[in-house]
Amino acid sequence: MKTMTLPNTTLEASNIILGLMRIAPLTDDGIRSLVGAARDAGINFFDHADVYGGKPHECERRFGEAVTFSPEERAAITIQSKVGIRSGFWDFSKEHILRSVDESLDALVTDYLDILLLHRPDALVEPDDVAEAFDALHAAGKVLNFGVSNHTPGQVELLKRSVKQPLIVNQVQLSITHAPLIAAGVAANMAGLDQSIDRDNGILDYSRLNGMTLQAWSPFQKGFFDGVFLGDRETYAELNDVIDQLAQSYGVPPAAIAVAWITRHPANMQVVLGTTSVEHLRDSAAGSDVPLTREEWYRLFTAAGHILP
Repeated sequence: MKTMTLPNTTLEASNIILGLMRIAPLTDDGIRSLVGAARDAGINFFDHADVYGGKPHECERRFGEAVTFSPEERAAITIQSKVGIRSGFWDFSKEHILRSVDESLDALVTDYLDILLLHRPDALVEPDDVAEAFDALHAAGKVLNFGVSNHTPGQVELLKRSVKQPLIVNQVQLSITHAPLIAAGVAANMAGLDQSIDRDNGILDYSRLNGMTLQAWSPFQKGFFDGVFLGDRETYAELNDVIDQLAQSYGVPPAAIAVAWITRHPANMQVVLGTTSVEHLRDSAAGSDVPLTREEWYRLFTAAGHILP
């Protein structure tokens, strides 16, 4: 398992993250098996959000009930959670951030979060309000590091005018087939080509220039929750052929190649796996350090339908 030191921190993190958004229906034993398989694979990073599980803090609570860490074990892992999504609206108010973090800590049965992310952009955000919440959480030792999710560079810059702590992470949707943050730059300035449209104001380049780690969620989704591309030979026959060929060549499952396409990128991205299947977790985690060549990476890129002008 490849690890990385997250910029502006001392966190030594695996480049594969176990996302816990679907664990609410699992038994305690099922959650322990999933977490144990992740640790056995070398994953030391666990991703939560206050909204996961159908009701506030449900997946965090199930995790906290099922998994117990000694102080040494807790120090060896990274626990990340998110705040801001409420029922029918988004909320980055100071009061909500502070209250939700306290509830997350209680649910997770931990004294601190290694990283807290603002989940989706709040159109009514008051950066000074966010800064006051972050200062209080950091001073109390409740949150050690901060970041965002699904934010544009401009939205990050707006926050940074008030927030004193480095914003170290931006968690965004990315897969071989859903890759506008990469594909637009490849086809920049090509009139009439949909791929050339910049849909995120340059998240990729901004993150690399400013020391923000991108975390890729939904690494197997065809588009925005349109189902997975692995095995879909009706829409992505060529892509699946290339994935299968590379999987055989490297001696790994096909899911590992889909993960490796992301981890191969020099932006040093992390991949969030949201599976509850131990087998799928192991298959996917095997892509952590598959050394795709430049030619192989571009073969996957074009087989997914992206254009090299």
